[in-house]
Amino acid sequence: MEKHFRLISMTPLFLLLCFPFAFAGHDYGQALSKSILFFEAQRSGYLPHNQRVTWRANSGLNDGKASGVDLVGGYYDAGDNVKFGLPMAFTITMMSWGIIEYGKQMAASGELGHAMAAVKWGTDYLIKAHPEPNVLYGEVGDGNSDHYCWQRPEDMTTDRRAYRIDPSNPGSDLAGETAAAMAAASIVFRRSNPAYANELLGHAHQLFYFANKYRGKYDSSITVAQKYYRSISGYNDELLWAAAWLYQATNNHYYLSYLGENGDSMGGTGWGMTEFGWDVKYAGVQTLVAKFLMQGKAGHYAPVFERYQQKAEYFMCSCLGKGSRNVQKTPGGLLFRQRWNNMQFVTSASFLATVYSDYLASAGRSIKCASGVVAPSELLSFAKSQVDYILGDNPRATSYMVGYGNNYPRQVHHRASSIVSIKVNPSFVSCRGGYATWFSRKASDPNVLAGAIVGGPDAYDNFADERDNYEQTEPATYNNAPILGILARLNGGHGGYNQLLPVVVPAPTHQKPASHPKITPAPASNSAPISVEQKMTTSWNAKGRTYYRYSTIVTNKSAKTLTDLKLSISKLYGPIWGLTKSGDSYAFPSWLESLPAGKSLEFVYIHAASAADVSVSSYDLA
Repeated sequence: MEKHFRLISMTPLFLLLCFPFAFAGHDYGQALSKSILFFEAQRSGYLPHNQRVTWRANSGLNDGKASGVDLVGGYYDAGDNVKFGLPMAFTITMMSWGIIEYGKQMAASGELGHAMAAVKWGTDYLIKAHPEPNVLYGEVGDGNSDHYCWQRPEDMTTDRRAYRIDPSNPGSDLAGETAAAMAAASIVFRRSNPAYANELLGHAHQLFYFANKYRGKYDSSITVAQKYYRSISGYNDELLWAAAWLYQATNNHYYLSYLGENGDSMGGTGWGMTEFGWDVKYAGVQTLVAKFLMQGKAGHYAPVFERYQQKAEYFMCSCLGKGSRNVQKTPGGLLFRQRWNNMQFVTSASFLATVYSDYLASAGRSIKCASGVVAPSELLSFAKSQVDYILGDNPRATSYMVGYGNNYPRQVHHRASSIVSIKVNPSFVSCRGGYATWFSRKASDPNVLAGAIVGGPDAYDNFADERDNYEQTEPATYNNAPILGILARLNGGHGGYNQLLPVVVPAPTHQKPASHPKITPAPASNSAPISVEQKMTTSWNAKGRTYYRYSTIVTNKSAKTLTDLKLSISKLYGPIWGLTKSGDSYAFPSWLESLPAGKSLEFVYIHAASAADVSVSSYDLA
């Protein structure tokens, strides 16, 4: 539960990496399964019937009650029993990003459903934590009283007070990160649960407005967080981060403009980073904005977006050890930023390198570092080297993922795993009694915290597997969240997919997809007097690609004549018939000036993707 930032670099294991797509040596699919399973061990609240980590039970069932709000659920951040909003939201954002980019690979290994369930466990809680537009609960419990005790979550006797931000006590960083999490997760659920996706987007819009209008650092309002998750970077990075995710989720040009107009003044184009994590988001913003640029979405903001991209590539070069200011590495090749839970920076930086490698490959680009040109495959090789180190390719031959391999940490700094399960021995474990009986016990944990990535070794690859060595043996949700996408990518191999096209996350299923999957159009947003309905009418294959024809019916449901209709259409990658382009919008075709009451018009388009997003921008009723 500690605060950190981090960066990446290339390793002496590079000889293993010459063939980045010949992934071998580790079972990335098994590691992916375990890394998702860890989140079930971190659950707070009423556990579901399909809970797989069976040594855990219900906990925190009165959270929020004293404040008159239901805050049951969510995740414990690390080895303690506090629910910290900032790292929890970042965890949800990063899990969602991994699914957005590599959901196809997760589905192929049967893990997409579990990954989406892990995201939803978090977003269900975030929805509860945002009961009013300008109110967000950012912490339940406090680290001081919690750290005084060593108890199972099921036995907690510590203070479970809830702490919030509001206009009088703002927290732009917390609200911004939570908006980013909601927006990113809305993309994850857009196809399988569109109503839920829309609910998340509604919260994301409100939270961004709240964060942007009432500015301040959250730890000045929730002061009990300062010792554990102090916001060193401030909130400008979270405001840009939230805008980037809201743009990705909505294609609303307000957010694109926000990135373009505030990039210079808020540090998005100015900060060259060597770390990325729950506090410092700039490298993540820069990577996303570079993606928008490569997708051709920058418009007249292209010069600004190019400056974002330069800083994204500064980060990549630094991680590779080929920049003007490089991230430190251990002798064994692991990125090293700090001795306390260094692994969070390793997984986060590796994820950025993975997705940026695929963005570059999709765009047919390389990057220029201070020491030369870097091909996309080199970035992926670097990320693979870091993952392989975590899984055991290191000087100690230790897996820093609990339960993976034969040699992994057995005395994890984690209350729930280090104390016998309440289902095995229901005897109450007292606050200080837990320290005397369980914390000081020099034996393996009674419960294996499968999939947890611990803090990791020091700057010289040394590691002590001891429960009181919290700097090295404590796990955290934000260590695991970024690695889901990387493991799915490595397990999937090189599929030749274009990462710059919109990634449609399949609905979670463990069944083999049909040869002609049903394409569910993205939900169209309807203004009350006007309905927009889309359907796919036919599909065919040409040169190895499947193309779809979509029919869209716009109906005037009012009792008046519809004039001056403007439609916004995003995620359109092919020709369209039956409308006239008018600036950034689409209007009636030239032969139609109005639409009488009860009448409809049809337009069609063709492309090799799921349905475009169609919404009503403006109209008049005469």
